[in-house]
Order: sequence, then C-alpha cells, then structure tokens
Amino acid sequence: MTDHSLYDVDGWTVDRVLERHAATSPDRVFVRASGEDLTYGDAWTRSGQVANHFLSMDVAFGDPVAVMLPNSMAFCEAWLGLARIGAVMVAVNVDYVGRFLVHVLNNSRARVLVIDAAWVDRVAAVESELHYLQTLCVVGEAPRESSYRLSDFADWRQHEPACDAPGPTYRDSGCVMYTSGTTGPSKGVVMPHAHLYLFGLGTIEHMKLTADDVYYIVLPLFHANGLFMQLYATMIAGARAVVRERFSASRWVTDIVEHGATITNSLGVVAAFVLAQPPSPGDRAHRLRAISLAPSSEDLTNRLKARFGIDDVFGLYGMTEVNIPLYTPPGAPKGASCGRVWNRYYELRINDPESDEELPRGEVGEIVVRPRQPYGFMSGYLDMPDKTIEAWRNFWFHTGDAAWMDEEGDVFFVDRMKDCIRRRGENISSFEVENALASHPGVSELAVYAVRSQIEGAEEEVMAALVMEEGEAHDLDAVRATARENLPPFAVPRYYRFVDELPKTPTGKIQKHLLRKEGVTPDTIDTA
Repeated sequence: MTDHSLYDVDGWTVDRVLERHAATSPDRVFVRASGEDLTYGDAWTRSGQVANHFLSMDVAFGDPVAVMLPNSMAFCEAWLGLARIGAVMVAVNVDYVGRFLVHVLNNSRARVLVIDAAWVDRVAAVESELHYLQTLCVVGEAPRESSYRLSDFADWRQHEPACDAPGPTYRDSGCVMYTSGTTGPSKGVVMPHAHLYLFGLGTIEHMKLTADDVYYIVLPLFHANGLFMQLYATMIAGARAVVRERFSASRWVTDIVEHGATITNSLGVVAAFVLAQPPSPGDRAHRLRAISLAPSSEDLTNRLKARFGIDDVFGLYGMTEVNIPLYTPPGAPKGASCGRVWNRYYELRINDPESDEELPRGEVGEIVVRPRQPYGFMSGYLDMPDKTIEAWRNFWFHTGDAAWMDEEGDVFFVDRMKDCIRRRGENISSFEVENALASHPGVSELAVYAVRSQIEGAEEEVMAALVMEEGEAHDLDAVRATARENLPPFAVPRYYRFVDELPKTPTGKIQKHLLRKEGVTPDTIDTA
C-alpha cells in the first residue's frame, strides 16, 4: 500500500519526517552508531535538546553551521538538531586541512564549527586566515584555551527537549556540501530540503526500502550518498540504520552478518575491493538483499550476485548537484546500465558536448539533467555565480559525465568526459579498466588514464598507475595477465607505473589531471 505521506511536499523536511515517526513508532530503533542505539522517539527528544544548545550559541534560522565530524552518533545529533531550527548544515570533509579548510569555512561564512576534539589543532593552525569563525563546539575534550569561544557539544544534555523555533520548509536550504575541485577551489552545493528528501525517496521507490530493512552505512556522512541516500532514506521509511565510522573491506561481510543488514551502497571501486577479499563462511550467511553500485558494471553486478547471492544489484547515477535521476529496476536486467530516468522528478538527455544538441540513441555524449520538482535540485554554487552559470546553461545542468542511451531508454555510463579514453576507434571507460585491475591480489589503489600515443597521428594510449600493498611484489606479468583475462584487447593498458602513492584531493579523489600531465614518465613500463 502506498504511503501517501511520502509525496506530501509540505512534509519534505528533516524535522517533520522525524516528528512523524516519533509520534507513530517512538520505540523503533532509528540508528545504531558509536555503540549506541537511538530510537525515533529519543531522536526527536534529543534533536530538540541539541537545537536548543545551538540556539544558546546564537544560531538562528538560515545560519550556516559547519560540521566536521566522523561517522558517529554526534554527527547524527548535530544534523537533526540543526534541522529543528532551520539552520543550514555545512558538511566538512574530515580530511580537510590548511587552505582547503580555510576555503570551506570562509566561503560558507560559518560562525560556528562543530568539530571533533582531535582536529581542533587544524583550525588553530589557520586561524589567522579565517574571517568569520567565532565558536568551536567540540565533541570530546576541548582545549583549555582558544582564541575562539568554546562550547562543549555534550552540553546539549542540559537543555529542554521542547523547541519552539520555526522549522524549515521544503524550499529552504538545508545543507551545503562541497565538491572536490581538481583544478580549482571546491564548490559549495546549496541544497534545499526538497532536494535532500528526493535523495531518500529515490532509494525508497527504486530499491524498495521498507520499515523492515536494516541499512548498513560505511560511506561518509559528509557526502550525499551516506547522509541522504542512506541515512535520510532510512528515516523517511521508518527503517533502521547501522552507521560505521569507515569502510573496511576485510570487515564488510562480518559486519553485514553481525548487524543483520539487508541493504547497503557501494561507490567507486569499493565493491571491487570487497570482492578481492578471500571467501568466507559469511558470504552466504547474511540477510543482504540489495546493494547499489555507482558507477555500475556488468562484471561487478554478476560477481556480487554469484558470490553473495544478493537478489538485487542496483545501478544508479547521480551527483550532489542533481540528485539521483537514474536507477535500474529490480533485477538489473542490463547489468552494465546505470538505469532509466526517474521521470516523475527529473529530465535527462545525452547531448553533444560541442553543440549542446541531443544525440541519437547509441552515441556517446554528455549527461545533462534538469528537475521537474521545484527545489528538487541544487540552488547553485555558494558565492560562485560564474560556476553556476557555466554548469547550468541552455536550461540544462551539464554534469561533465560521458554516457550513451539505448533504444529502451537505459543509460550506460562511460566515464568523466575528461577521463574517457579514445583508443583504436573505441571509447574506453577508465572505471571498468580499474575494476578489472582491482581484482588482482595485492593492488591497494590504482588509477587508469589516457596518455598521448608515441606514434604519430595515433589516438590515445591507456596507462595504469598502481599502488601495491606493503610487501607485495611488483609483478608486472601477473598484473598484465589479470588485465588480459578481464578486458577486451583494446582496453588492456599499454603503459604501467608502480608508485608509492597517487595524488588526491582532500576528499580522496584521485587527481588524474596531474597524472595525465606527467604522461609517460621515466619510470613508466612500456609493454608494446
């Protein structure tokens, strides 16, 4: 039976969703984090206390409040408390230091920062460059002295649960999340409450999330996948979430079994690293019924189903800016597809990146998206109107991602436009080559990218940079064998590098543009 409250746009705010479940299912567990279970009733009570704590710090409706916390109960509490008073949570990557931290705090103009005690020294190191920060609300043992006003986050327990502050509407901003810029400063994505809600509703509609499910969350809550696609979806559905501090490939199956998880999400090559683990008794002793992959591939889909006996492996596609406009149907009949358009709320086309005209089915072009639901999309990049206009032109948001659509409307992701490799007349997805090489034992991290061919007039060549586990031999023949076993000949890398580390952004994304700039280096191995 359809729960029509899911589609009542006036209820599309975090506080109203929580209030509804607190009234109808107060004793149901909402989330397990930091070794503690929190029911819906207690979450509502606690959110009021946390909200009043923020009010005591002079936080008002619409104010930005930066949150720099690991996956934890404190993160959940801060998120819920800020939503109660209509404040805007600025999600800060926990790896940010130096100029990256300065940029986010100055760009957001946050006067209050909720931060783990272990990272307070990062703020002290750059305080002369911070223009707006006034208060540190510390989780854990705060420093005895600081040039900032200090507040103990745990003091929320001293406040009353009743909170009369006006809550937000679906039109108001609920969060700012920063993309990881590879060639410039990170862009703050301003996200209205309707946008946040649709992340969760998409999971419910397409992955059939119900109150009986247990969501296993290992992706960071400072990103939209972890916080909105998973934790918020759990809350909207009245289900239960298990939040772990970080992803561990070696503990993944054990955790899934121990917590009775029924659903989880994967991102990037996370699934490939899970599959690279040795087989275990838990591989078929779990309750997991569904997992999402972004990006998806037929190889990963088939291997996950075969090894773990999972009923549904869902492909999907989205961005912090545009929500999740593509989902595959249950059963993923086309394992390489990232889905069909969720056309109740979004429009999507594959356009020629030069002319911006829609391409015929089957041709590779750029994914462009626009919303049907008002406020179901980002409002823009914070204080970066030029970047907003650059991305949002000709009435479509330009994702920078390459894909093609078949005659039935299924979309097949290829790569980032800049990462798509053209070799011998074939478009090669660096993602699929990376998945194939990640299955090789001993590979810790890797990046696959295009380099200029050494042959006059030829197109690009494929290079793989590999970081091996400590103590693992640099066995090129074995790596090449893995590539040949899992890839068509045109996609097998010609060039290889064994490196100690890969250049990354503070969000952990590999900076391929730096690797492409280096090209064929003296330590590159040419297998031609």
